[in-house]
Amino acid sequence: MATSYSIPGQPAVGRNAFARLRAFQPSLPDFLFLAVLVWLFATGEGGWVSLLADADTGWHIRTGEWILANGRVPVHDLYSFSKPGQPWFAWEWLTDALYAILHGAFGWKGLLLLSACILSAFGVVLFRHIIWKGANPFVALLFCLLSIGASTSHFLARPHTITLLAFTVCMWMIDVDRCKGGNRIWWMIPLVAVWVNLHGGFLGMIACLGLLCVGTAAENYLEGKTNGRHPDYRPAIRYGVLFASCGGATLLNPYGWKLHQHVASYLRSDWIRENIREFLAPRFRSESDLQFEILLFVGLVTVPWLLARRQIVPALWILFWGHNALTTVRHIALYGIVAAPWIALFVSDVVARLTSAASRTSFAGILRQIALDISPACGRNTVWMVVPVVILAILPDARVGWPEDFPKQKFPVVMVARHPDRLSGGRLLTQDQWADYVIYRLYPRQRVFIDGRSDFYGSAIGNDYIAVTQGLPNWQGVLKQYDFDRVLCPVKWPLYSLLRLHPQWRLVDEDGLAALFERLPGTPVPPAQPSPSVEKKASPPSNENPRDSRS
Repeated sequence: MATSYSIPGQPAVGRNAFARLRAFQPSLPDFLFLAVLVWLFATGEGGWVSLLADADTGWHIRTGEWILANGRVPVHDLYSFSKPGQPWFAWEWLTDALYAILHGAFGWKGLLLLSACILSAFGVVLFRHIIWKGANPFVALLFCLLSIGASTSHFLARPHTITLLAFTVCMWMIDVDRCKGGNRIWWMIPLVAVWVNLHGGFLGMIACLGLLCVGTAAENYLEGKTNGRHPDYRPAIRYGVLFASCGGATLLNPYGWKLHQHVASYLRSDWIRENIREFLAPRFRSESDLQFEILLFVGLVTVPWLLARRQIVPALWILFWGHNALTTVRHIALYGIVAAPWIALFVSDVVARLTSAASRTSFAGILRQIALDISPACGRNTVWMVVPVVILAILPDARVGWPEDFPKQKFPVVMVARHPDRLSGGRLLTQDQWADYVIYRLYPRQRVFIDGRSDFYGSAIGNDYIAVTQGLPNWQGVLKQYDFDRVLCPVKWPLYSLLRLHPQWRLVDEDGLAALFERLPGTPVPPAQPSPSVEKKASPPSNENPRDSRS
């Protein structure tokens, strides 16, 4: 029989009925989901089109269409004339197929709404994890928003959004298991098996599990030494089994162990680390970098607090991902996910100590009481979180403002629309990000020289690309080497000015963003020369945000 509670003057109400009613009472996480969804995407600066600031999404869609049409995953290149038919790893093939289905059925509406919901859910899960740890709700919200803000450069409609959510969920699962134990932690194994086919960020979780094993062993040793007993390493062994099992699950992909070999060579590439913007160190010039800086400083202060409590595992996580985030901007979001719960717990502890003597009628006492009152409502979600998603899905497209194409302020949308035939069938040189857009618009009629798949093209073609686009001494030799017959380039490129003055090339059209050139037939061409080695030169900026040129 269900127990009940009584309200004076009212009949007893069953707890089950009350629980059902609570599902219709909006919670703070519901409002957080709504705030991120509306503030950043539905009404924010740039709106939905901000999710399309990276044109890699275009070739992900076309790859997914190829997979659905052929019933298999590609193992050779589909898009280039510089490396035609060479082996290629479509890491995110499952996400590609999902993107193709959504784009085909609903246009950009379906794909962008999914991406926005994943990013909003990432913030909600992180907030609930922080609340679950017992942090003050105000502190939890502050550091959750700082983590979201530090990650906004990665808020794009691309496969890595799945890693943001999956990584956050897994970190919470590990935290729950460390506190309570149980069998739910083993669900990470099938989760990783799916994750490996969605995005390459699964490697970050494998690294966390490795640190979990080492840190747990250290904690077991310290506990045994303190209690004067032989250390009990069973928890560390248990996590070692989890680490090995999840590592084995990563082999469940179409390429098997060869994917890991390819990833290792990709991450070791000096050219990638020196020329791809998302692999460069943060410059601390943007608002998101400032938010990361705050998290970094407070995280470093949190580490001694953790070590004093023999919490070796989170201390290792914060130091590891803090180092990686300082090395490459691509890891800033992961650092925020790992560090925010522990930072919030540390700051909450400091706040509690500072306000412990405050009276209930003081400002600090009132805030303390409000925090206690709202804490229960911060640990749940309700059906109201789904309501804005349904509304956005059923409203007329014109009312919501779904984009029909990539932003024309960043990509040659106008030029491709004007000259689709002229841009098809030849050997086109264009910006790597613009090549992603060309693939989206003109594949399979047009192949490209280089696009956003930096892991595929390598340093040789990458150096040739930099040499010709920056007008380095052998730029004419590169044009001859690859037999380019048309160029679609930004008007800010050095190559634009060089081609304007070159007798072999004719300006066909320009629109203030892009210029289209054609090579005149019958004009003598300077002989090709070996391309110079280009060291430590960043490629021409293709995006204001650091971008994951892999995915």
